[in-house]
Amino acid sequence: MSATDSERAQVAEQRQVGADMRAPVMIDRLRWWDLDEVQVLEDSLFPGEAWTPGQFWSELARVPESRWYVAARRGGCIVGYAGVHLIGPEADVQTLAVATGQQGGGIGRSLLAALADHARDSGARVLRLEVRADNRSARSLYDRAGFVVDGRRRDYYGRGQDAVLMSLDLGGVDG
Repeated sequence: MSATDSERAQVAEQRQVGADMRAPVMIDRLRWWDLDEVQVLEDSLFPGEAWTPGQFWSELARVPESRWYVAARRGGCIVGYAGVHLIGPEADVQTLAVATGQQGGGIGRSLLAALADHARDSGARVLRLEVRADNRSARSLYDRAGFVVDGRRRDYYGRGQDAVLMSLDLGGVDG
């Protein structure tokens, strides 16, 4: 990371942490020009496992054909983001993240609701995801949203780090 990249990362991280908790949260489309700020958040939340800039670019290149990504903005800075892969009658949550200092205030719930609404509007009848078995806060969010456990993938995130498979019925009409 160059000095300029490092400086930009520090500024973005300070903005995310210092975002005014009283300011309203706005959910809107994630754009390519948001990726520097998103990458800082990704790196801070998922050290050693963060998506690369190339992965984010690849995902955004598939919008709107099969992907949809949103950002949560508070006070002009990104404090969360989420994305979904749309596959006919099914949709798969690709990612959902909220800045550590912004967690617990409903941002994750709002991002998840935006993904579920878009998936439903796009014809999906079920929304699926994988979550790290030891991620209690994320699992609690998904439980409260109505997701049910479908199974487990052993060592999905590495040796001894299982994924819990969950799904949400989006209320689709059977044909």
